[in-house]
Amino acid sequence: MTNGFSGNAQAMSLVAFSAIATITLLLCVMTGPDRDDLDEFYTGYGSLSPMRNGLAIAGDYISAASVLGTGGVIALCGYDGIVLALSTALSLMLLMFLLAEPLRNAGRFTMGDALTRRMPGRAVRVTACVVTIAALLPLMLVQLAGTGQLLAFILGFSGDALKTGCIIGLGALMISYAAIGGMKGTALIQILKMVMLLGSGAVVALLVLSRFDWDPGALFHAAAAQSGVGSRFLHSGVQFAGSPNPRLDMITSELTVVIGGACLPHVTMRMYTADSARQVRRSMSWAVSSVVVFVPIMTVVGFGATALIGRSVIAQADPQGNTAYLLGSRAAFGPDVSTAETFLFTTVTTAIFLTLLASVAGMILACANSLAHDVFATHMRKLSARREMALARASALAVGVPAILLATLVQHRSLQPLVTLSFCLGASAIAPALLYSLFWRRFTRTGLLSTLIGGTLAVLVVMPGTNLVSGSPVSAFPEADFNWFHFTTTGVLTIPLGFAFGWLGTVLSGRRTAEEERHEYEAVEGWILAGAVRRGA
Repeated sequence: MTNGFSGNAQAMSLVAFSAIATITLLLCVMTGPDRDDLDEFYTGYGSLSPMRNGLAIAGDYISAASVLGTGGVIALCGYDGIVLALSTALSLMLLMFLLAEPLRNAGRFTMGDALTRRMPGRAVRVTACVVTIAALLPLMLVQLAGTGQLLAFILGFSGDALKTGCIIGLGALMISYAAIGGMKGTALIQILKMVMLLGSGAVVALLVLSRFDWDPGALFHAAAAQSGVGSRFLHSGVQFAGSPNPRLDMITSELTVVIGGACLPHVTMRMYTADSARQVRRSMSWAVSSVVVFVPIMTVVGFGATALIGRSVIAQADPQGNTAYLLGSRAAFGPDVSTAETFLFTTVTTAIFLTLLASVAGMILACANSLAHDVFATHMRKLSARREMALARASALAVGVPAILLATLVQHRSLQPLVTLSFCLGASAIAPALLYSLFWRRFTRTGLLSTLIGGTLAVLVVMPGTNLVSGSPVSAFPEADFNWFHFTTTGVLTIPLGFAFGWLGTVLSGRRTAEEERHEYEAVEGWILAGAVRRGA
């Protein structure tokens, strides 16, 4: 089917994409570190104001998978999609109130720094790096593979060679962002992305509401009428209708999003850019506010897409609904599109395009920083700042190139399992490790390694058996059926296991070791919980 976009819109979008890629690369060159200073590369000296840092945090948190994937769930599943969108906002609130300040106090550059504040050791750093890459690589594949699909959908081409070319070319651009711009350069791209995403989305949401006489109730009922499932669209259960335990499946899926999203390393690394506890609080306030504003925007645009063009049309364009946000934006203009409306639609597509670029750049930077700082720099003693920065830039290439190659291989499969895998790893391995390390006095190094390794392995073992991987027409392998774990996520099993591994590892360490670890924690407790001493002091 055609995407319904005019030739003018496609031409204008292509020009805008080229312009935004050039401008953002230039921004990275201009704002990137101009000397061999690790603090400047890893944290940007904490020079961003709370508002700009908050927008950068929100930009890292709202990935293209969030915008397109959550928008699709809203358009296809109604009420369940709204719950998912609210869960993403709740996840950032969890980070704000529970982890933001302790992370900022304990860490310096990476998650490995935060974990080794009380448990120094190369094994902890290397394990933290491996888990960081394992959690972020699936999300990178989703964004990169989605780049080719998005450009093909907007610009109207369908050739696999062109899609692959888009993935490779834009992947190289994303690696450049991370390697050249460092933390400050990628932060500016995230800020620009959030401004465009919120501005264009708000205007489109207002246009959708104007089509229904500014009555949200009329919008919701029109969407239910066009959904094919009637009033069920406005109640829970549509998304998990095929599950043997739909209510439990829904609860564990949202819990995985809430816990996992708050702990993903590319989000938590932004805590280290704040220069004080007060600044991290203010930054998180801006971040949460931005996400909370975007939730109703996604809801209105998603319901608008269903109400104006129908659920079946959205599913025909993409079974996962990833094009619903764009289709809803286009439908808001009506059949006759003016030049101003074409320009607005171009702004929407450019914001999504920039979201793809910025999301992957932030994830590559988080992985590269961890690889360079936690693995190489700690192994090579007396490593100069210049060499460590060179290693960080080389690490961006080492992470980005395999991600690009893997993305070209998975672009024709359903990408939802990869998104879910990242959140499950965040909730089952990273969250227990951070919570125990920051707040449990008796927690030991064995418990930490058990949590990180055991939680990760549990997710990797259980995930292939979920119904997202096989056993349904919309799974990654629809032709196969090795679905033995009849849930959408692994969270119902692996989240308790992740915490249990940490407790069991601590208990097995013995009372003497636990007492020693408790005394070590008490020595840094004031730093972690109250910021009594500035990190790195």
